[in-house]
Amino acid sequence: MMFTIMDFLARAHVDRETLEIWIEEEWLVPSQTTPERTFTEADLARVQLIRDLTDDLGVNAEGVGVVLSLVDQVHGLRNVLAEVLSTAREPRG
Repeated sequence: MMFTIMDFLARAHVDRETLEIWIEEEWLVPSQTTPERTFTEADLARVQLIRDLTDDLGVNAEGVGVVLSLVDQVHGLRNVLAEVLSTAREPRG
């Protein structure tokens, strides 16, 4: 599901200024499929992670960037592993 900026701000409980900062920091990367930026459910989950890191755990901005980079790397590795496993399971002729 895709959200417009206004829908995303309401669902994420984030103000526009904070959202713009997080986009500038590349903590969030909205889709640009239309003239207006849109966001996904994964972006909402990422907002929750950012809030947990900053509000609950006291992680500073630099630390948030590091954590998000590591999370992205793990997700990328999971995708590669899934492809490798899928290829390994294919019958060989």
